[in-house]
Amino acid sequence: MIIYGTALLAVCHLAGLFLGELLGVAIGVKANVGGVGIAMLLLIGIRLWLHGRGLLPRETEAGVGFWGAMYIPVVVAMAAQQNVVAALRGGPVALLAAFGAVLVSAGCIAVLSRTGDHAPLPPLDADGAAVSTH
Repeated sequence: MIIYGTALLAVCHLAGLFLGELLGVAIGVKANVGGVGIAMLLLIGIRLWLHGRGLLPRETEAGVGFWGAMYIPVVVAMAAQQNVVAALRGGPVALLAAFGAVLVSAGCIAVLSRTGDHAPLPPLDADGAAVSTH
């Protein structure tokens, strides 16, 4: 059922917020540090784990897919709640984290674009199985 995908997101979101608060306490910041990002990573990891074991029904995967498509608006909404000016006044840690994230992302994109198989994926039939083109 689609609602199970939403429930899975809710559990991951609560766990991400909890872990983000713990991370904030661990580094001495009175804020949630990366809770939404942790939640999305948990959601991706759990979805892959369940899918790999055949425990994720198609309808549940549709619910997870819906929230995966909503990722960017959710992150933008969460970022709008952050006090960027206070973070920048607090020290160079915010700037270092931002530049570090950009550099790591750019490096990952460069590595991924230079490696792997660049052949297009085969088309899928109505059941999601690959269609043989030969």
